[in-house]
Amino acid sequence: MNTEAARNGATRVQFGIFEADLEAGELRRSGALVRLQSQPFKLLAALLVHPGEVVSREALQRELWGADTTVDFDHSLGIAVNKLREALSDSAENPRFVETLAKRGYRFIAPVKVVDPHASAAVADSSAAKARAGSPLGWWLAGCLAFLCLLLGLFLILRQPVRRPFRVAQVTFSGHVLTNDLDVESFSSSASDGTRIYFSHMDNGNPVLAVALAANGEISNFPLPSEIGAPLIGALSPDGSKLVVRGHLQAEPEQPLWIVPTLGGDARRVPNVLAHDATWMPDGQRLLVASGNELTIAGADGSDPHRLLTVQGMAFWLRWSADGSRLCFTVRDSKRQTSELWEVSADGSNPHPLFPGWSQPSSECCGNWTPDGQYFVFQSSHSDSAHSEIWVRRERPWYLADREPRQVTNGPLDYQAPSTAPGGDRVYFIGATSQYELLRAMPKSSTFTTLDQNLSAASLAQYSPDGKWIAWLNASDNSLWRSRVDGSERIQLTTPLQRIFTMKWSPDDRRLAVMGLEPGKPWKIYLIDAEGGKLTPVLNEDRNEADPAWSPDGQSIVFGRLPDRMDNGQPKAIYLVNLQTNKVTEIPGSTGLFSPRLSPDGRFIAAMPLDQRALLLFDRTTSRWATLTAQGVGDPTWSHDSRSIYFQDFLDTGKPIYRIGVPTGKPQLVATIDNLRPIAATDFRLIGLAPGDLPVVTADTPAVNLYEVDLNER
Repeated sequence: MNTEAARNGATRVQFGIFEADLEAGELRRSGALVRLQSQPFKLLAALLVHPGEVVSREALQRELWGADTTVDFDHSLGIAVNKLREALSDSAENPRFVETLAKRGYRFIAPVKVVDPHASAAVADSSAAKARAGSPLGWWLAGCLAFLCLLLGLFLILRQPVRRPFRVAQVTFSGHVLTNDLDVESFSSSASDGTRIYFSHMDNGNPVLAVALAANGEISNFPLPSEIGAPLIGALSPDGSKLVVRGHLQAEPEQPLWIVPTLGGDARRVPNVLAHDATWMPDGQRLLVASGNELTIAGADGSDPHRLLTVQGMAFWLRWSADGSRLCFTVRDSKRQTSELWEVSADGSNPHPLFPGWSQPSSECCGNWTPDGQYFVFQSSHSDSAHSEIWVRRERPWYLADREPRQVTNGPLDYQAPSTAPGGDRVYFIGATSQYELLRAMPKSSTFTTLDQNLSAASLAQYSPDGKWIAWLNASDNSLWRSRVDGSERIQLTTPLQRIFTMKWSPDDRRLAVMGLEPGKPWKIYLIDAEGGKLTPVLNEDRNEADPAWSPDGQSIVFGRLPDRMDNGQPKAIYLVNLQTNKVTEIPGSTGLFSPRLSPDGRFIAAMPLDQRALLLFDRTTSRWATLTAQGVGDPTWSHDSRSIYFQDFLDTGKPIYRIGVPTGKPQLVATIDNLRPIAATDFRLIGLAPGDLPVVTADTPAVNLYEVDLNER
């Protein structure tokens, strides 16, 4: 194919098992549509127009972004190339399609075949000529066929209305709505009675229950007993008089349920019930409770419990159809880190997935029917693995029903957690974007300052032991980078496909241990060379692994498992793996502990129980555990000299950071969220220590609000 051929109308080309429609912007593999974002497809089109030729980086910049657009070109082009190679299952080291020519550009090296754009038209013209030459019977048959086609066309026109964009409107403007975080099974929901919207809201770093007026978005906090920490809404009763609420502050996934009147009155606990989610039965008197793998029906006072269904996974976001005949729920697979929508009859029969195989891996969540049963709305990252969107499938009337879901939102925010409201087809949902800023404590001061200007786009950073290097995650795509602390000699270590939770430098500064996640697979610990290369898994096991920590000689790694709320029901312990032999040894007495931290001198291992209400210390010279402090503990970090540990008390107001001496000592306050002012952070997290044992935190300043759409207004 050449440029002249493209100008003469060739809009579809084939290469290997792929076919690209340059006009429609679609890529197919063996006939199946391949998801590819706009910029990577433009890159593919630019290369296909000149197969076998070098397309310069400057030409690609003009083609993809235009001459007048200012972007970080090298970074953006690198992302586009990586995404294109992922879609084509190609590699830079052994390319089959896209070849990189250093400092020059790129070249498409596979044979390209033009699909004749006029072939279908020629066939149609030939058929028409034959019809014209036919007999009177042929004319009669042709007329009947034309009439049937007309009827079919009218039916399809009625069934498929003109698809104009949905009109999305912003409801709240505080920016502090609590997001729906499936990774830690924080199922943040909203509920509306048509006039008011109830939801969880961040206030001074702590979640509270709030209510907003649907008319103008005015927000006020909803009073709750202090026992309900970090309240999350299960559902609003059918008559709008009461909410079922649970706390999420503790680490255990199953928490007490509370009935909260919406028009005043005291909240009351549901006795003898622990659950990770719940909703009202259609009668508004009983509850459907999700606990462990069971869905159980019980009275609002906890009485007469009986099982409805056992689920293979954790079920949440329980919603009844308008007529009460069906239940929809989301199943979270904590091993694969996936979510899938399921449906079951009201009597517990015929459980089945709603969209089997629609997304790979499955990412559907949080389904709801509108009150009239016309629409089913849900959340999915089907079209873009980096962001979730709101989708809708029309259910009624039958002649308009469309079994293929339609996308309601289209960025730029992360849209999630749709909920329906009575009195129409109005849907409320969360729209979220986060602003991260890395801050470092000032020496001998309680104030914080911006870490480094070259890390302005980072969401997480770790200094090397010698303090000369730094590794960080890019906030836009979660890719891993490393450079010197002044920003020089930077290289990208991983592609955006890999999600990363944490990374740790080896003692010799030559490698990184990474806790990462590939789509549809468990969290794993990988090793990667600081000069670049492939991620290599440490162990070949089909289980979640977490929190790697290097031994002083760099020959072993201590690691743990995910907490129960991220990996429910799996046994937990602390392990040591020898990197030379791959032999795994369980640390004595570590059953039920997680989040290990090995001291730089190798003598102690710090870890936490699953409820995160203590910090325990294992002395490797005596093989004994001791409690260092009994309070809320998160993200423990060793000082460089192994004499103290920094940690964050997530249970206390302001989420304070403490330092405690080892092996005995009392916690000393280092900072709270107030020390980050004037940064308007709603949350922050201790992520490490800079040289000089200066705490480094990531300050989260999200812009999270409620949005709405009327499915009948466009």
